[in-house]
Amino acid sequence: MAIEMEPIGFVHTEAEKVPIHWRFSDLEGTLTIEDKYLEGLRDIKPGQEIVVLFHFDRSPAFSPNFLVQTPPHMNEAFGVFSICSPRRPNPIGLSVVEVLKVEGPVLYVKGIDMYDGTPILDIKPFIKEKEQGDA
Repeated sequence: MAIEMEPIGFVHTEAEKVPIHWRFSDLEGTLTIEDKYLEGLRDIKPGQEIVVLFHFDRSPAFSPNFLVQTPPHMNEAFGVFSICSPRRPNPIGLSVVEVLKVEGPVLYVKGIDMYDGTPILDIKPFIKEKEQGDA
């Protein structure tokens, strides 16, 4: 089975170095979404937190020797599914960012841990507490 995805937009930041995880990031930048998806952004508001699913486009190809890895900030090895390594069987990343401003197809955000030019696969609301219904 093959699964193909197309980016809905791209991350933009002027930072050359990004934090290791979104929880440790105050880095600001933009998410520029393709115009054909503009209507889908209509209810995103400043102050809201959103989940950004993205492609680890600069990661090396995955191989079985990456099933267990030692993160650079730790002194022991962990299984790939228990860490946030970009070296994954499917190189998909997830970050939660705060929306600062929305201007058309551009979301100004804070909390970036992605490199400039990173392809965005999807955006979802970040729901902190149990809520009724679909969000």
